[in-house]
Amino acid sequence: MKLFRFETAQIIPAPLDVVWDFFSSPVNLKLITPPYMGFDILTPVPDKMEAGLIIAYIVRPLWNIPMHWVTEITHVDPPRFFVDEQRFGPYRFWHHRHTFTPVEGGVLMHDLVYYAFKQPFINGLINKYIVRPRIEEIFEFRRRKIIELFGEAPQPLTASGAPTSPSTKP
Repeated sequence: MKLFRFETAQIIPAPLDVVWDFFSSPVNLKLITPPYMGFDILTPVPDKMEAGLIIAYIVRPLWNIPMHWVTEITHVDPPRFFVDEQRFGPYRFWHHRHTFTPVEGGVLMHDLVYYAFKQPFINGLINKYIVRPRIEEIFEFRRRKIIELFGEAPQPLTASGAPTSPSTKP
């Protein structure tokens, strides 16, 4: 099984408790998901995430085809991190760790996603041309939405004095 990795980070100019309150509420996921994905939670959810929480939802990530996805929140350590893992859905494996670290000017939100496909013989092409670009697009939408909701954090300067760009790693 080939495992792919996606990583991104963003500074949110808000106190840790405010950031945690927003991201630990399952209902806010729809707000930071592109509208074209038709994201709808199908199960009742509490106000705050907890370990063992199962969330079933429908999403349309490609060509408006509805897919059922079931996620379990496997780890929660407020206000530092939580992990969601796909139990049923389009991937063979999906593990997404969200961490929140206080930094000067706000909170560094870091996402680390590992994923694998059910059809290993098409891994490279599907990831390169369809899945990876879509994941990047979804997280870019989220980055812009977070700026809209919380404001834009001043970017640290590089050694040359130029602002750094948002981090997205392969």
